Amino acid sequence: MSTRKTKKAMTTFILMLVLAMAITACGGKSNNNKNEPTANPGKGNEGGTNNSSDSALAKAMNGDFKGKKVTMFGPFTDADEVKFNESIKAFEEKTGIDIAYEGSKEFEATISVRVNGNNAPDIADFPQPGLLSGFAKAGKVIDIKSFLSDDYLNKQYNASWLDMGTMPGAGGDIMAGVWARSSVKSLVWYNKKAFAEAGYTVPKTWAELMKLTDDIAKDGDPAWSIGIESGTATGWPATDWMEDIMLRTTTPENYDKWVSGELPFTDPVVKNAAEKMAEIWFNADYVYGGRKSIATTSFGDAVKPLFDNPPKAWLHRQAGFITSFFPEGLTADDYDWFPFPSIDEKYGTPALISGDIYAMFNDRPEVRAVMEFFTTGDSLKTWIQTGGVTAPMNDADPSWYPNDQERRMAEFVKTADTIRFDGSDLMPGAVGAGTFWKGMTDWVSGTVDLDTALKEIQTGWKK
Repeated sequence: MSTRKTKKAMTTFILMLVLAMAITACGGKSNNNKNEPTANPGKGNEGGTNNSSDSALAKAMNGDFKGKKVTMFGPFTDADEVKFNESIKAFEEKTGIDIAYEGSKEFEATISVRVNGNNAPDIADFPQPGLLSGFAKAGKVIDIKSFLSDDYLNKQYNASWLDMGTMPGAGGDIMAGVWARSSVKSLVWYNKKAFAEAGYTVPKTWAELMKLTDDIAKDGDPAWSIGIESGTATGWPATDWMEDIMLRTTTPENYDKWVSGELPFTDPVVKNAAEKMAEIWFNADYVYGGRKSIATTSFGDAVKPLFDNPPKAWLHRQAGFITSFFPEGLTADDYDWFPFPSIDEKYGTPALISGDIYAMFNDRPEVRAVMEFFTTGDSLKTWIQTGGVTAPMNDADPSWYPNDQERRMAEFVKTADTIRFDGSDLMPGAVGAGTFWKGMTDWVSGTVDLDTALKEIQTGWKK
């Protein structure tokens, strides 16, 4: 999800990030228990505070900012917007602060216009840190450490999240935002009851997955339901497929080089991943509606055919948040997931993850209070309870998770052979939220061939 001074620096950053994730996954905490409360928690970096009696959040809870308004802009729409608004409702009632959220499916295109036009929201939600990094480097973003201490941040987040939030600013590295919801991405969803009644079994390898896909086709149904339409963000689900396949067909080091721009999209390694993807996507017997429907089907609607009676399709690869788009009335007894299978056994079954980072553009006391609130598990409590969200904060209560499936997602991340952040979200915005989305859409739509699409995507690195 970031522009770096050199490709080498970016690669080093990603390698350090993954090492930190691995340490966190194995040990639960990192950096010599620095997540434990400190003897003097209010001190960390100069000017920073934590959630103590003099913090902005404490003052907000005391009613000091009653009647104030904080504007927020982001990509949450439809069901996600409802869940976000529910998650902040108790805070608004307690503090009297109005968090005026505006959601847009054109967020990626609109945020640049607003920030560069001196009309930035107080807070913006970036699902692509690569897009945020440009604003940070231009000096548009408030450094979170100007009002939150290292001690407090280290208590709330494990090191990997803080590493990902650190970006080059106009005068040096800054903490460009705070992490809110996160999600496990390498999941394949299915209708549990129908799947069992049909006698299908969960595949553990690509060969088994392709056999299952073919068996379902022979039984008269397309196995997969796929949609990549998302307004001006159309194409992003296709990039997720590419990232999962890259992690399963080449080394983690090559994945890191690809994310940093050192390994171009035109490299045979990348083309091989796309061709693997095409084995499913471009087979008319395997995809509900056929290839032509993929680019015009909303990503949120694509999962629904799995739950028709009888199912019109059987498998859907998407992150944990997709449960927000399931038909109403479903429970955890009605659906399940399995990890996107390994392709080359020597690379195992990696976990691809993502997250939303909230950045601050206007520095006022009430905005600081809202940002500090977003560093707490309470800011996600109601969302976690409804499912589909994993909290990156250390103070989120495990009992909030609604079912065993959510706990299995956390376990999957802990035990995965390799953990990597969403590649397109780490790439500079011109690539990850630009030519990568467009190039994949053009290829899937059939307007260009694969070689042309890969060349088109690569041009983003020159912007």
